[in-house]
Amino acid sequence: MNRIEAVKSNFKKLGVDSFLVKNLSNIRYLSGFSGSAGALLLTKDKDYFISDFRYKSQSAVEVYKNFNVIIYKQNSYGYISDLANKHGLKKIGFESNFLTFNDAENLKKEFAPVKFVGVNALIEKYTSQKNEREIELTKQAVAITDKVFSEMLGIIKPGLTEKEVSAEITYRQKKYGASGDSFDPIVASGERSAFPHARPTDRKIGKNELLTLDFGCIVEGMKSDMTRTIAIGKLPSECKKIYDIVLEAQKRAVDAVRAGIKVKKLDSYARGYIKEKGYGNNFGHGLGHGLGYDIHEGPSINPRTDYTLQVNNIVTIEPGIYVEGLGGVRIEDDVVVKEKGCEILNISPKELISL
Repeated sequence: MNRIEAVKSNFKKLGVDSFLVKNLSNIRYLSGFSGSAGALLLTKDKDYFISDFRYKSQSAVEVYKNFNVIIYKQNSYGYISDLANKHGLKKIGFESNFLTFNDAENLKKEFAPVKFVGVNALIEKYTSQKNEREIELTKQAVAITDKVFSEMLGIIKPGLTEKEVSAEITYRQKKYGASGDSFDPIVASGERSAFPHARPTDRKIGKNELLTLDFGCIVEGMKSDMTRTIAIGKLPSECKKIYDIVLEAQKRAVDAVRAGIKVKKLDSYARGYIKEKGYGNNFGHGLGHGLGYDIHEGPSINPRTDYTLQVNNIVTIEPGIYVEGLGGVRIEDDVVVKEKGCEILNISPKELISL
């Protein structure tokens, strides 16, 4: 069963006769289109890609041949409405986890009396398992990230600002073939490394402190995501202590990754160890997340999610400890789930590096 057929196999259960896709990551997953504006309408008989004149040539090259391509001049909803009339559509499913309330209301007005049925994360339940091409592209993205990290170790020094380090990361990832960053690089120094998603500032990197780098890049839509925390000079003893705890927690979790394990059980391997060492309250986020055309996609690896890992899931494993006023440590790898164990994609060292 191909991806389109898999989505359509849910129509009867959902009580819909078609499905509207607006999320660009899902559009790329289903149709191959990498542009920034478009929609898919999947019906029982035919499938349509709809976009505007800017993407006429691009869609001719990228969009899979099983789609009928429609290039509109003014209003995409008008064309979709015409297709609904043509196919006699009565109930159209849409991505309720993506469209805003305002978008949904506009759809209802534009398409009356067609009924719209909100469906949560229908396509996402398929995107979590990658094919061989997607795995290969992820490996290429990870290789670029690893290469850039290695080079940054020869560049980073006290006196550089977080923004300067971030800019260098972005430049080098594009230099080595990435189309862009997976997200704005996180560069957090000193006490700011206790902010899990700190944005780079004009703060200058100091001496004898932690520096956390969290970044990734995009190769043909697929993303990488790696975190390493390094030492700038000689660290205070507690910084070294929490680094060793996070490193061991990360190793335990990676060793536990395999198809068939519940993600909340996987989370417990790292979280339980960190709690045992007295820092349970300092690890406040999930252990990891799925990785693909979106930087954060299913499965979410945390104590609440009941998902069971499957072969060819790509997930991150990224425990951390964050101590306000001191700093934080996070170590993150991207891994491909296998029947027995996993393939760790990153080769960047995880033992503490001191510059």
